[in-house]
Parts: sequence; C-alpha cells; structure tokens
Amino acid sequence: MAIKDWPQGEGPREKLLLNGAGQLSDAELLAVILRNGLAGKNALDLSRQLIMQFGGLRKLLSASKQQVCQINGVGPVKFAQLQAAAEISKRIARENLQRGQILTNPDLTRDYLMRQLADRSYEVFALLLLDNQHRVIQFVELFRGTINAASVYPREVVSLVLEKGAAAVIVCHNHPSGIAEPSQADRRITERIKNALETIDVSLLDHMVVGDKEIVSFAERGWLI
Repeated sequence: MAIKDWPQGEGPREKLLLNGAGQLSDAELLAVILRNGLAGKNALDLSRQLIMQFGGLRKLLSASKQQVCQINGVGPVKFAQLQAAAEISKRIARENLQRGQILTNPDLTRDYLMRQLADRSYEVFALLLLDNQHRVIQFVELFRGTINAASVYPREVVSLVLEKGAAAVIVCHNHPSGIAEPSQADRRITERIKNALETIDVSLLDHMVVGDKEIVSFAERGWLI
C-alpha cells in the first residue's frame, strides 16, 4: 500500500509534523527525504532496504553515486536528495564547531571530524587551523592517499599555518580500515610536525586519528608532551 493511502497520522511525514522528527525511526526519516518509492514498494519499504543493504544511515549517505543508484528504485534524483541531507549535516557540525572554542568543547571537534573523515575509502590528512583563542579558522585537507613519513611534509604544514595566520593546530587523519589505533608511522609524523611548528611558536594541540566508530587522541594519551 502506498503511504498516501495509510490511515491518517500514520505516514512518516504526518508523524513528524505531529510528534517531531526525533520520534521517527531512521527508516521513517529517510522515507520523508526520499518522498516516494516505486511500484510495489513504498518509500518506507525502500528506506528500510537501503539501510539494511548499506548497514546504516552513515554508510548509506557516504556511499558513491554508482553504489546507491544500482539499487532498484534509486536514481540520480534520490541520490541527490541523500547527498543534500548529508551535506546539511556536515555544515551544521562545521557551524557549531566554529562558534565555540576547541579546548572547551572537545565533543564538537570529535563530531565534526567523524562527519568529515569517517567512511572515506582513502586516507585524508587534514589540519584544523585555530586562532589564539582556539576558534576555528579553517579545516584544510592537505594530503590524500597513503599517509606515511614520506608523503607528509612538515614544511607544507608550516607554510599553510603561516599563510592563514594560525596560532595553534590540530592534526587529523582517518584510517579507512576503520581501526583508529595510531601506527608507529603516525607517531613519527606527529613528532616531526610538532618540532616544525615549534620553530614558528605555534602549538600542536592534538593529533586525532579517525576510525569507523571512535577517535584516538594523541593529547589524551599524553603523547604530545
């Protein structure tokens, strides 16, 4: 049965308007975004299939156009709707992060980095550039690919910090394997960057390694002393 033919008040959109978005399941929220399904499968059924097939909303929203559009009933229009929802979420996280001070609200930093870097199929090495009050100046993706001592150049980090006038830096990168535990190479890279930044009196506040469900902080482990 099409959702429009359900009893009044039972459709996802109607439930959202009556009770608020927080009362809807993941599939119901997704059905509101997708709006309609296909012959023999309403929007809610299609949403449940997508969530089950991709293993959750986060993995669905980070999937490629090719991966999503190969599902029967999902074309470029629905993919665009999903991408718009994902980008809105990222921009809200960025706005929240930019309003506050990094050190007084580390959860905002973790939430932002998870949204930016988790589920990437390749490694990304990035910088959070901060002013002297530890407010965000800019998030910059500096390198892509395999992150190792040969591919990360401290002089490029220093050059960018000087260009943007940053007073402090948080280094971050992801592990596509989903395991956030830092490697010995990660620790060597961090030490080189820390030493390079000290020559221009800029603090390295942290190096955060993003996995599938967690973030490991060098600062919390006492590795930046």
